[in-house]
Amino acid sequence: MVKVSKYLLRAVAAALMASPIYWVFVIATGYHGAAYALPPVMRPLFHWHPFLYVWTHTHWERYVLNSVFISSSTIILVVVTSAFAGYALAELKFPGNSAYFYASLGVMMLPQQALLVPQYVVMFHLHLLNTYAGLILPFAASTSGIFLFRQFFMKLPASYREIARLEGVSTLTYLRRVAVPLARPAVATTVLLTFISSWNQFQWPLIMTNSLRLQPIELALSHYMQTYQSNWRELTSAALIALLPILVVFAFTQRHIVRAVAGGETPQKE
Repeated sequence: MVKVSKYLLRAVAAALMASPIYWVFVIATGYHGAAYALPPVMRPLFHWHPFLYVWTHTHWERYVLNSVFISSSTIILVVVTSAFAGYALAELKFPGNSAYFYASLGVMMLPQQALLVPQYVVMFHLHLLNTYAGLILPFAASTSGIFLFRQFFMKLPASYREIARLEGVSTLTYLRRVAVPLARPAVATTVLLTFISSWNQFQWPLIMTNSLRLQPIELALSHYMQTYQSNWRELTSAALIALLPILVVFAFTQRHIVRAVAGGETPQKE
């Protein structure tokens, strides 16, 4: 009975969490004016014309490709820098190791808005305004990613590294072929968190770009809302197109994220 109650509560919680997305889908695939209908339409009618209109009558594919390129580049840089920094903090003993770690954690407490002016000044002097590099480089490192990789690398048995050294394996090869594959939950969690953060970037692209060819999907969505503010089918269709990649990435990474939250399954240190 207790187990049934737990599953029932989980089902209710899942339904409540999914209800806004379901309602947006109902409006997007319903008939024109369904958002104002009384009684409200509670089931989707699967009219796909608004999605086709959004995709064909705007530069939506350009915005999607911009977001994909920016997010993918950011993810690669974050995973690489987090793996290197996490390994250094977990395995390499050097003066100030703990101080560097706590300093990186302190950065997590700073609001992003506090970093906007110094980041903008740096990008200005590097002549990276209105460029892809200016949208990517300020987010090429992640303190949460460093923390996750450090925690997983600290769980690895020291014998793994010692065997690798006896076999003449370099540190980079050991990191690439042994340490990082064993830290899959950390990789998956870092990928998802970085993707969501990068895909949903609005404030920084708004400041950094003035060209439509560079704008990511979230910035384009805000312009779209100003243009089609009374046409709810097109607005909700555009919002679902922007949301779909996040759902897809989450579906592929959620299993590893659960393992990361639960403590992972890496071998315990000897």
